[in-house]
Amino acid sequence: MLQPLPRARLQVWFVRVCSCILVWTCLAQLVAVGDLWHGHSRLPVAVRFFLSLGNDAAVSSLSLRHQFQDFVPASPPYVPLRVYKSNGYLKVSCNGGLNQMRSEICDMVTVARFLNLTLVVPELDKRSFWADTSNFGDIFDVNHLINTLRDEVHIVKRIPKRFKGPKNMLEMPPVSWSNENYYLRQILPLFDKYSVIHFNKTDARLANNGLPLEFQKLRCHVNYQALKFTPQIEALGNKLIKILQERGSYVALHLRYEMDMLAFSGCTRGCSVEEANELKRLRYAYPWWREKEIDSVAKRLQGLCPLTPEETSLVLQALGFNNSTQIYVASGEIYGSDHRLTDLHAAFPRLVRKEMLLDPKDLRQYQNHSSQMAALDYLVSISSDIFIPTYDGNMAKVVEGHRRYLGFRKSIVLDRRKLVELLDLYANKTLSWSEFTGTVQEIHKNRIGQPSCRKVLINKPKEEDYFYANPYECLSNSTECEEPSNSSDTLR
Repeated sequence: MLQPLPRARLQVWFVRVCSCILVWTCLAQLVAVGDLWHGHSRLPVAVRFFLSLGNDAAVSSLSLRHQFQDFVPASPPYVPLRVYKSNGYLKVSCNGGLNQMRSEICDMVTVARFLNLTLVVPELDKRSFWADTSNFGDIFDVNHLINTLRDEVHIVKRIPKRFKGPKNMLEMPPVSWSNENYYLRQILPLFDKYSVIHFNKTDARLANNGLPLEFQKLRCHVNYQALKFTPQIEALGNKLIKILQERGSYVALHLRYEMDMLAFSGCTRGCSVEEANELKRLRYAYPWWREKEIDSVAKRLQGLCPLTPEETSLVLQALGFNNSTQIYVASGEIYGSDHRLTDLHAAFPRLVRKEMLLDPKDLRQYQNHSSQMAALDYLVSISSDIFIPTYDGNMAKVVEGHRRYLGFRKSIVLDRRKLVELLDLYANKTLSWSEFTGTVQEIHKNRIGQPSCRKVLINKPKEEDYFYANPYECLSNSTECEEPSNSSDTLR
């Protein structure tokens, strides 16, 4: 016959049951709070772990210890969480290459901040020329972004299911080069009708100038602190930097003589007739590459073409670099393959690329992912002794700005319009080599990334200086620059 349990044991079991009920009640409340803060991804890791165990309250302490054997505690919050009532979700799809998307991400965080929105981790461009399938988390450290910016804006990894669907979402591109007034007056009221707004194009959608200082500083905070590459990319980039530095000082040369840039710009200097036709066909294949019929000669004389490898070789020698200079070529595949680098390599035998410095197995996972490869070049470029871009594209500008932020590291910004004139004069023997080198050095003595003000042109945003190339509002020891008292709300 079964004996009744002693009273003391009944009390122990009663206390255990009540404790379980209390614990699970607390967890339920935490879930509710997490939902208000846009998903339980914001709950502590340990709480999410317990929730993942299901509703089995009979998990033994031995089992729990086993579950936690490999558990690594999350880093403590970087800063206190900013608590605000979110006006809705902002979803953004970036377009362009890595560095264009980088600046877009910084801009969209800023937009989300001054509209009090919840930002969804941005989507990266998969339709561009490079057809890179990388997601945000393949390039950037998602958790670092979320934690670093938690005092500014709530960032979630996905939109809650209840807000998905066409009735809840509006797709649109914001107007280019707009300031905060446009977003407050034109975009914010749309959240009265929609829970989610999807910006399906985000290049140059925020003004360079005229924004409140706190928002300019936020753009820098995102760019230089919050946007960090994945640990794997950082580790390989640091390995490259160490290899280069062990060999001595080095110049990072961003040689933008690549197929996409030549096709986009219509520049065919140094190309055969067959190559020029191939580039033209490529330009017509992409409808968003607006200019179709391009006068390559006229464009080059205006300084709007990347320098060829042969021109680059002469310019580097004129600037005083000799054959002992270690040069790291920070670029993708040079159009015309290695034979186009013959002159450059002859003048600078210590010319190297990442493929020459790393074991092929180190790069295997990054191949066919142009943005991840570009991330490695970015890290090497900001750490170089000197940075020289041959074209003022997005990487050139963003790296220049980052090097300014790191203490005005030397970046030689080439004046291509004057250079092509000098190169042609030297080629037809109108200028001697000494005259050529003297003039090249003279015109670049004040183009080395020193403190300066951005050029501001009201109603001409395409012609004014780019914020990310010279974010002087964020720079120590920079000159004080006055901005216009107001700027246009919408441009273009």
